[in-house]
Amino acid sequence: MRHARLRTAGASLLLGSLTLALAGRTAAHGGSLRSEPARSLAIPLWLFLSTGGGAVGVSFLLTSFVTDRDFIRSVHDRRRTLGLPAGLRRGLTVAARLVGLVGLGAVLVVGMLGPADPLRNLAVLVVWVGWWAGYTMTTYLVGNSWPALNPWRVALDLHQRLPAPDITYPDRLASWPAVLGLLGFVWLEVVSPLADDPRLLASVVAAYTVVTVAGAYALGSVWFERVDPVARVFAAYGAVAPLYRDEDGSLGVRVPGTGLEGAGLVRGRSDVAFVVALLWVTTYDGLVATPPWRAFARAVVGIGVPPALLYPLALLAGFGLFLALYRIAIRRGRRSAESYRDPETLARRFAPSLLAIAAGYHVAHYLGYFIELSPALLGALTAPLAPGAPVAVVLPTWFSAVSLGFVLLGHLGAIWVAHAVAYDLFPSRMQAVRSQYALTAVMVFYTMTSLWIVSRPYAAPPFV
Repeated sequence: MRHARLRTAGASLLLGSLTLALAGRTAAHGGSLRSEPARSLAIPLWLFLSTGGGAVGVSFLLTSFVTDRDFIRSVHDRRRTLGLPAGLRRGLTVAARLVGLVGLGAVLVVGMLGPADPLRNLAVLVVWVGWWAGYTMTTYLVGNSWPALNPWRVALDLHQRLPAPDITYPDRLASWPAVLGLLGFVWLEVVSPLADDPRLLASVVAAYTVVTVAGAYALGSVWFERVDPVARVFAAYGAVAPLYRDEDGSLGVRVPGTGLEGAGLVRGRSDVAFVVALLWVTTYDGLVATPPWRAFARAVVGIGVPPALLYPLALLAGFGLFLALYRIAIRRGRRSAESYRDPETLARRFAPSLLAIAAGYHVAHYLGYFIELSPALLGALTAPLAPGAPVAVVLPTWFSAVSLGFVLLGHLGAIWVAHAVAYDLFPSRMQAVRSQYALTAVMVFYTMTSLWIVSRPYAAPPFV
């Protein structure tokens, strides 16, 4: 019976993926380093979007009525500890930290002294192709190795070995600095030529280095736990991954996505906001590179709105919309379940399910971009100061279906995680199912928004 349920759940995921794969031919926007030809759908757009949203809704119904608590718990309890010797773990950590320090130094030096062409400059290719695209994918597809690789964590050694300022991080700030930092970084990436100007990129990395080292030295590990948006992004994505660390530091393996069910992953309102921000910023990055946004931006600027205000206002408005929809869904779900549980508790517990959506959209957004520019990255790594002419991979037409499959897979994973959380929160089966009605509707909205964006041809953002 358990194997029958597993086959049914797997069939729902496969059915949804195949439906969208056959529905259209699209690819994700990859940033200013990439120029894409126009993309077209094989079917009408309304049918394409409703197919994707319907697949998520059908998956919710299948997950709700073909699974039970014991089956879900058996899946989430499938974990195994990997017995790596302590000496090997320390050696890998030291090696990773050296790689991080060398990479940081290369970005700073080559960014300032290397070629001006961004497709030949190691700094640009390492930051955008190797790190933000390629490495980020490993944090949710494999495991979060950033605590070992992070070159700025050397400041923690200074914090422990040298007299540090007696500064206590205010609890009232919670994770709000990380939320603002993430939104600010994405705004800067969109409106500035960071992907086109190696000198500017190196300057920003240098400024970030100074701020991060100073902050970590003054506050210790709380800097990376609460303030640093980069460390928070990788930690959030790491909860999706199959590899994880136990409390004693040992390495373990689990079913991908089951780490999102933990009650301590999201601790307060600011952590909920960070999860929603992580989902929104990738959506925003794709949205501003579509023809409809170009037409909208020109119309808004045409009626007198300053271009300098357009992008930050759109960033904050979209974030506010995504966050408001999520909180409305939580309140509606609480009423549907006729529950007396605190809405903030429900918001914290269900928020990690959105990380599966964020991971799915990130890989759809950047996988093709990473593959296309990998030869240029390898060429720059072999000759940092004098690389040859950049070479790019031409992706086959069917590759766009892979991107769509990852978008849908992320949303279906979110449905599964939300269902597991609901079973953990509510004693009644129907109460658990009813608690997810509104949240599933919001997930369908997120799905259709993501699919609409990746179905649009690339258009360079105007006024930046």
